[in-house]
Amino acid sequence: MSDRTENAKRVLAAQTIELPSWAFGNSGTRFKVFAQHGVPRDPFEKLADAAQVNQYTGAAGSVALHIPWDKVDDYEALAAHAADLGIRIGTINSNTFQDDDYMLGSVCHPDPAVRRKATAHLLECVDIMDATGSTDLKLWFADGTNYPGQDSIADRQDRLAEVLAEVYARLGDHQRLLLEYKLFEPSFYTMDVPDWGTAYAHCLKLGPKAQVVIDTGHHAPGTNIEFIVAMLLREGKLGGFDFNSRFYADDDLMVGSADPFQLFRIMHELALRGVVGPDSGIAYMLDQCHNIEPKIPGQIRSVMNVQEATAKALLVDTVALSAAQAAGDVLGANAVLMDAYNTDVRSLLAELRGEQGLDADPMAAYAASGYAEKIKADRQGGQAAGWGA
Repeated sequence: MSDRTENAKRVLAAQTIELPSWAFGNSGTRFKVFAQHGVPRDPFEKLADAAQVNQYTGAAGSVALHIPWDKVDDYEALAAHAADLGIRIGTINSNTFQDDDYMLGSVCHPDPAVRRKATAHLLECVDIMDATGSTDLKLWFADGTNYPGQDSIADRQDRLAEVLAEVYARLGDHQRLLLEYKLFEPSFYTMDVPDWGTAYAHCLKLGPKAQVVIDTGHHAPGTNIEFIVAMLLREGKLGGFDFNSRFYADDDLMVGSADPFQLFRIMHELALRGVVGPDSGIAYMLDQCHNIEPKIPGQIRSVMNVQEATAKALLVDTVALSAAQAAGDVLGANAVLMDAYNTDVRSLLAELRGEQGLDADPMAAYAASGYAEKIKADRQGGQAAGWGA
């Protein structure tokens, strides 16, 4: 076994991929949410389903919450429940895009009362971080405008900066603010945080505890996402990912399903810097919408897709790659990268799972467990969790 293979197994054994609680509920597009049987009815049941993903992959030990979708009376009890299941509460995601008050924006709204309401929610999310032991607060704002002249672009940036500064000041010593950006939708003339440059500028001004989140579906077609990854890594401002796949826009499909080569290219930039493991300071999160596929298997497959892309990135012969690059050997350098990408790493991962005491085939093991049939029978009555619930 080569040194690269041994190193790949060592890094993969420690890799952690955070699951989104909302992907276990009923979710979908803005046209239709298709309800499924057995979906969780509350955050406690969401955590139970997330624990299944971790049980069969060994790589999904944390779960991101979305507030107020995951609101409970006792967050310490929720964190204790997670610990009992062998997982933990991860990133706390805010929601300032569903209330009627936010039609013209939240933290960028022209009305100070609406901005105050949104800010209070963000501060509440930090309180939840304190109660659950979470270290990351992720902010995505639907704020923007639909028409030229609707509002002052510059004033909206000032309002955003003011709110971010207040929230930043509330963070504890070991907590971070992760700012996400989105090119368009729901606002179509301007989004107030439309790109990585805007997010970076705000985070740079805030300080070292503010970093940028890359959602892989939030870019214009043809955008070189790995370039953005490399730039933010270089500046020490890459805080995390929302992994998903897209064909056209913010499709929120399973990561690695639409363009697995792009996922490999992203992981290659990260592997080059040695920031794939849990000590990297980068939160590797899924952000997906399982509209037609079963929720738990969809998450298991997604984790496996990230693992496969990571394994291939770790198998790149970096010595040969550097030599070809230094020599100006364009085709040779590309061939080194493609050799790694075209490597079938499924047997390597199956071997690693066996060494970890896991089933070599997580999808088959979950299907054979009977858990899906059990929750369909047990979760009768009540309100199924979903977008807005």
